Amino acid sequence: MINLKNKIVWITGASSGIGEALAYQFAKEGAKLILSARRENELQRVAEATGLAESDVLVLPMDMMEFDKFPAKVHTVLDYFGQIDFIVQNAGVSQRSYVKDTKFQVYRDLMELDFFSVVSFTQALLPHLTERKSGHFIVISSIAGKIGVPLRGGYGAAKHAIIAFFDSLRAEVWQDNINVTTICPGYIKTQISFNALDSSGNKHGKMDDNQANGMMPDVFAQKALRAIKNNKKEVYIGGIYEVMGVYLKRFLPTLVYRMVRKK
Repeated sequence: MINLKNKIVWITGASSGIGEALAYQFAKEGAKLILSARRENELQRVAEATGLAESDVLVLPMDMMEFDKFPAKVHTVLDYFGQIDFIVQNAGVSQRSYVKDTKFQVYRDLMELDFFSVVSFTQALLPHLTERKSGHFIVISSIAGKIGVPLRGGYGAAKHAIIAFFDSLRAEVWQDNINVTTICPGYIKTQISFNALDSSGNKHGKMDDNQANGMMPDVFAQKALRAIKNNKKEVYIGGIYEVMGVYLKRFLPTLVYRMVRKK
């Protein structure tokens, strides 16, 4: 089992939801943190709530759409901590709109943030990790990347692409002692549906019933940390029906296709 004490952990999307909950769990394990998102005031709030010493938390605001700034951000972290051990790729946005209604630009925006920004950030980090022959990517995908459901056409596609990308990366970098853990959450009680894009690219602005009744973020984070410490390759975390659906699709795909029509 991996010991996280004094490990340097960089979390994107750390200002709320899953990212915030993971920050607290890593802090409990004795890790040192880099917290990134766009809202600096929220990052400061999370940093204080971790209970870590100021020197053990670097608040580093970052817009994941500014790909060209990623190398400089990596240098900032290396200047501060000297190394990076774990990278939690959590930043992203969801979707709530039918394919027939959705403007094409919305799909471009979803792929830019949920897929291409992750690819670009990964490429900015790889030179350091390969030089050290050490590192661990933790990628927050989604069960929607395993099972396509209504209203998530672009989001599910981006999360599916993330799984495939990191499957390939895992096969390429294992000899450099770089690990990849892909985590697929089900319904977690966060603001993800409220912030999701509608057919025009505006905020959905509503809390879904399934999201409202989903797993609490701290419970998710505890399960995720267990998977990370055990160096799991791919893990599904959510309610019994979401997780069961992944396995059902493997063996009874037609049944799952019929089930998702009703959702």
